Amino acid sequence: MSLFGDGLDAAVQRSFTRPAPKSAPAQMRYLVRQLKGTRAVARTLRISQRTVERYVKNQIRTPRPDLAARLDREVKQRWQPQVRARARRQAATTGGIVIDTRARLGYTAPIGTTDESRIRHLTVALPPQHAARLFDAQQAGADDRRLQQITAEALKDVYFQDSGRRAGSLEEVRFTDIEHLEFEL
Repeated sequence: MSLFGDGLDAAVQRSFTRPAPKSAPAQMRYLVRQLKGTRAVARTLRISQRTVERYVKNQIRTPRPDLAARLDREVKQRWQPQVRARARRQAATTGGIVIDTRARLGYTAPIGTTDESRIRHLTVALPPQHAARLFDAQQAGADDRRLQQITAEALKDVYFQDSGRRAGSLEEVRFTDIEHLEFEL
């Protein structure tokens, strides 16, 4: 499970203008239209082509839990691509992104000025340039660790250094033991 990647996806999905298909047959029909055929859907979901056809014809209605999760994920990845792109573009250019987290945060600084890391609950509005870095890294296929580093750097700049107005000698923010993480556009 990708905590940061899934969190960014969930924030973008909240901007959808129409709900994605809910039932398994409707989701399967949507994927068949998107991927242009039952064979491609079967390969994507790792099931037989005949099973896909049976869902499309409403002969099967309830998938196994693992298939239901894969089906839901694949539909949501493809649902409303223009709305998704517009939400990302707006966050990266004008709106920014809000992060709400409860995690162990602290920083390293020169001797005598360190603040020991501790569990903090923060809700911080990150400016558009930080949202752009997060979305660009996600689009480039960055792993969760890289997205966590980018988020820690953003929190360092916005929360700890107040965009350069304080804690100028701050070197690195530690962002670990994440209990809660949520993004909002």
